[in-house]
Amino acid sequence: MGTGIIFRLVFLLAEPNLSQDFYRFIWDGELIVHLKNPYLYLPNVLIEQKDLAIANAQELYNGMGDLSPKFYSNYPPLNQLIFALSALLGGKTILGSVIVMRIVIILADIGIVYFGRKLLKNLNRSPHLIFWYFLNPLVLIELTGNLHFEGVMLFFFIWSLYLLSVNQWKSSAIVYALSIMVKLVPILFLPLFLTHFKFKKSILFYTIIGTTMVVLLLPFYSPEFYANYSKTISLWFSNFEFNAGIYNGIKQIATAYDAKPWELINTYGKITPLVTISIVLLFTFLSKNKNLNTLISSMLFVLSIYYFISPTVHPWYVIFLILVTIFTHYRYSLLWSAAVFLSYWAYSQPDFKEHLGLLAIEYIAVFGFLIYELIILRNKKPIFCKN
Repeated sequence: MGTGIIFRLVFLLAEPNLSQDFYRFIWDGELIVHLKNPYLYLPNVLIEQKDLAIANAQELYNGMGDLSPKFYSNYPPLNQLIFALSALLGGKTILGSVIVMRIVIILADIGIVYFGRKLLKNLNRSPHLIFWYFLNPLVLIELTGNLHFEGVMLFFFIWSLYLLSVNQWKSSAIVYALSIMVKLVPILFLPLFLTHFKFKKSILFYTIIGTTMVVLLLPFYSPEFYANYSKTISLWFSNFEFNAGIYNGIKQIATAYDAKPWELINTYGKITPLVTISIVLLFTFLSKNKNLNTLISSMLFVLSIYYFISPTVHPWYVIFLILVTIFTHYRYSLLWSAAVFLSYWAYSQPDFKEHLGLLAIEYIAVFGFLIYELIILRNKKPIFCKN
């Protein structure tokens, strides 16, 4: 535990150098501190105002790069409140705000260890497995180092699953909603609870989650909120691509037949949500999700398949899989947490051009080990499990 904390404190006074996102985090936080709704104002419009009261506005704007200022904020409300806290306590300096956010992320990781160990014990697994997450280099670099808030989302997510394991399902629903309000990814698993609980209980579970989310959304709500937010979110399905697996394979085949890349990503982006919904429904009704172990395994595969077909898989996305996988019998996500570093090649290129050969190695390794686990290890004793 101490070693993991020391590794995190090494980053404490350093600004991230592999991500520009923190500039937008601070920008959004400054807007909230000045009572402006980050879902209603575009940075490239605000920066033209002569009386803009945001601290370090020009430096933050320049740091965002060319893309982010063109879009409304896509970060959920609880994440926005953390941004506001960092702006409020950061002493009107970028580094001060970075330090506040970093402390929040470190505390969240410590919380993951606390509730993760408890959940592992309740699932009859070794509590030491949590350190596959806590000491993972990808977790250290992308969360503490580059200030991605997957760790805060996962803190609430694991806390919620722990509460489920001790039959405190109403409290679990509230905490699960908090997880969604940091990052939207846990929404993907909501249908699985339909078969985890009985029907009436699942409806009440969803109602508590929905009510909690509405309460957190209300301070930010306006008539334009839904249109702005949904427009920004939809871009991730139809405009962006990075470190893609199956999509890159389809793209290479399609371009060989003279398909236009911009039309392909647009069409693919429309199909991906439909495929994802189908996969979620299959795991909802074909898996025995009443058992918490099976429920978590279903979550692992639903999220894995979603990432496999997604046109955008940033390295920090894999961190969700790292944590979930230690509560199951599968370990391909741990291999992916190492192989995903191959995608960093793009960061070394002036135009962020990807090396398809390196991506092929990454995904062949992950798919190969996944197939090995599904076929060869299916009837054997799970590895890394408590006796």
